[in-house]
Amino acid sequence: MGEAKRKTYTASFKAKVGLEAIRGVKTTNEIGQEHGVHPVQVGQWKKEILEQAGTLFETKRGRQKVDDQAGPERLYS
Repeated sequence: MGEAKRKTYTASFKAKVGLEAIRGVKTTNEIGQEHGVHPVQVGQWKKEILEQAGTLFETKRGRQKVDDQAGPERLYS
């Protein structure tokens, strides 16, 4: 018999399903059934989003250091 291929999901799909689970409007079973995903997988994506939520805002914003040497090279390339 042929081997079953694993389904792969895009990051945007995982985020959409995980955020829906975080909202808590529907149960994980309902969300899983609606999107064709196992409820345990929905819970894992929800957990991953919650664990990494703090790192979203860690990057510093503002002025970035400009490399004086790269300027003319970049202009003429």
